Amino acid sequence: MALVDLVMPKMGESIMEATILKWLKKPGDMIVQDETVLEIATDKVDSEVPATEDGVIEEILFKENEVVPVGAVIARIRTDVAAGGPSSQPIAAPVHQASQAAEAVQSHGGGNGYTSVAEEAKAPVLNSNKFYSPLVLNIAANEGVSLHELENIEGTGNEGRVTKNDILRYVNDKKAGVVTQAAPKPQPVVEEKTAITFKQDAPVVADNTNVVTAGPKPPATIYNVGQDADVEIIEMDRQRKLIAEHMVRSKHTSPHVTSFSEADVTNMVLWRDKVKKNFEKQEGTKITFMPLFIEAIARCIKKYPLINSSLEGDKIYVKKDINIGMATALPSGNLIVPVIKNADQLNLVGLAKQVNSLADKARTSKLKPTDTQSGTFTLTNVGSFGSLMGTPIINQPQVAILAVGAIKKRAVVIETPQGDAIAIRHMIYLSMSYDHRIVDGSLGATFLTAVANELENFDVNRSI
Repeated sequence: MALVDLVMPKMGESIMEATILKWLKKPGDMIVQDETVLEIATDKVDSEVPATEDGVIEEILFKENEVVPVGAVIARIRTDVAAGGPSSQPIAAPVHQASQAAEAVQSHGGGNGYTSVAEEAKAPVLNSNKFYSPLVLNIAANEGVSLHELENIEGTGNEGRVTKNDILRYVNDKKAGVVTQAAPKPQPVVEEKTAITFKQDAPVVADNTNVVTAGPKPPATIYNVGQDADVEIIEMDRQRKLIAEHMVRSKHTSPHVTSFSEADVTNMVLWRDKVKKNFEKQEGTKITFMPLFIEAIARCIKKYPLINSSLEGDKIYVKKDINIGMATALPSGNLIVPVIKNADQLNLVGLAKQVNSLADKARTSKLKPTDTQSGTFTLTNVGSFGSLMGTPIINQPQVAILAVGAIKKRAVVIETPQGDAIAIRHMIYLSMSYDHRIVDGSLGATFLTAVANELENFDVNRSI
């Protein structure tokens, strides 16, 4: 038998593990090379893992939602099977073994008043939240171990699962008189429901049996926490958990300081209003404020390169590439940060196309792992949701993140050749959080002021 290992692929330099979201294939399924076998997720993006060979899925080594290190074998592919071969045998084996376990226990009789392993083998979803492998069921059946006894065995396997060694140890202890017979559990409510039974050499069928249940279940998400209040409890999804861990780690790692500034962006607003229709017609993409902000930031980073650095131990690594991440809100409410690589080398058209392309990919879950890697500075536009300013959390291992607020018309004092005057101008607040281990207040404030000056000095007569 020729077996080929399917391993967890390397998704990037900083990614050491991935979570299995969903298996699209199961043991016994025929596959062809490059066909998607499973979906995985890292702390950056979701991705798919293709088959490396033609053949049949022989074995799956990790379950859904398990975290797997890069390079670990996650499945095995049998390659010496012709297309159209008997691919269902690996799936039928557990059913066949469960049926054998049921028949074996029936031969022992069941006069102890407990639910037997045979009954679990007939309907494994009836009255236990635990999973038992066919091998464990078979041993339990042959040794006369009841379901109640099986449920009380302390498992050493993954998630407390009872392994072969666990049940063999229990059987040996029982024969030696080390363990005592457990008292029967109180009998729960019995209701008439449809259950699944397994029959040897026959397809799975449904029949009406007496199903043991615990009675009606309460609502899944509403719980009475206080005497007069109901609280909705929402389980955090995987991405929200990763975001939470990343934010807490950042606050524990970097002493955050936030500086604020404001800028008169009237010239920039007027220029965009003037050119946006022709820009979209000529370049095939929209011009938003984001590429204008990124352009200004990239210019200022060249003047103050320490902002574009990271800290490892007691060494500061100043990055030569200026890769600016842009925080992007997803339809799910979560957040992701795609990265514009070498932003200082792109003109405005190139920046606009990169911004729009990455934002669309993020919202349609089409980002690749490389799209979120190697960022050296992050920009977040809190103004797109109406906020005037924010105190953003640093995106590790970077040392600074800049937030732009909403552009608002305000009456401000301006200087004119005739003297001071009050005028209606388009104003914006800027805020930047930075790692005080590397960036002191003087550098942070100077850099932020430089960005504000870049925006204020925007050339209103600029060509596309």
